[in-house]
Amino acid sequence: MNIKCVIFDFDGTLFDSMFIWDRVGETYLRSLGKEPKPSLREDIRALSLYQAACYLRKEYDLTLSAEEIMGGINRTIEGFYIHQVLPKPGIPVFLKTLQEKGIPMCIATATDRYLIEAALDRCGLQPYFDAVFTCGEVGHGKNEPVIYQKAMAHFGAGRENTVIFEDAIHAVETAKTDGFVVAAVFDDSEKQQDRLRDLADCYITGFEPAEAVWNLVSSL
Repeated sequence: MNIKCVIFDFDGTLFDSMFIWDRVGETYLRSLGKEPKPSLREDIRALSLYQAACYLRKEYDLTLSAEEIMGGINRTIEGFYIHQVLPKPGIPVFLKTLQEKGIPMCIATATDRYLIEAALDRCGLQPYFDAVFTCGEVGHGKNEPVIYQKAMAHFGAGRENTVIFEDAIHAVETAKTDGFVVAAVFDDSEKQQDRLRDLADCYITGFEPAEAVWNLVSSL
């Protein structure tokens, strides 16, 4: 495969951070005196931050604006991104491997830009990425392929020579339905691993050793 660009999801794919999102909605609602429904995590899982804020505002009868809700959610987790979150094992070496092979990379994420950039800067990974695309800035969640299309267009690539790395079933379904090549990445926050493996063009449990992952992806 003649790869012209690689698009990485951030949470659960590049960084070990999905667990913070699994509970942030519940934490935020309880801070407002609201008890979250048992289905909350799945209800907002595929949404952009703005979409999730609108959902919470309507579903839980919040008087705050969507923008105020977004700010409250980000304040709940920003310390984690600024000070704690770490890349998954093997990620720095894998990114270096791609860079040495002349493969341009970007990030497509539902998380707000300032949180992503804070984590990348602290971990020294910012130089590997030519761009960061966020669902909030694009105006669409990963239940639609718009963010992947914009990232691909940024590099002047096509679906046949773009590889998307994703850990979540809804994102893999979206990308595959739109004709992209997808490498699925194991993360224990995703419970549908068999479905993920069946859908994706390849499936990896981690990024070590880097050369082996590259050989798998480049053989697609």
